[in-house]
Amino acid sequence: MKQYVIDQIRPDDQHRLKAYLDQKYTASAIDGVYWVPLKPALFKPIQAQHTQCQPFYFAFELANGQLSCELLVRTQQRIRCGCMQYADNAQRDWLMNLLDRILDELHIKL
Repeated sequence: MKQYVIDQIRPDDQHRLKAYLDQKYTASAIDGVYWVPLKPALFKPIQAQHTQCQPFYFAFELANGQLSCELLVRTQQRIRCGCMQYADNAQRDWLMNLLDRILDELHIKL
């Protein structure tokens, strides 16, 4: 699995990050995993066409002093579909910029 990982998060910062994720995003059935919706303007053509699979998400996992972000764009509507693909450059850049904004907003320095 391709991932973007931020590690060495201090315990106090992890608690603040968890509170932020709990407030802003939908928690999955798995503890510490959150669904972060991808902006529709960034959908690939196949994702835009698959309206039955929308919305699309990145999965974030907060655990053990690190935040892992899968680079796979997922749907909650199906287990497998051709529209579930690894992020392209624009989607990946959006994800990394989002994480930078979250860390800045929470004043978390790594």
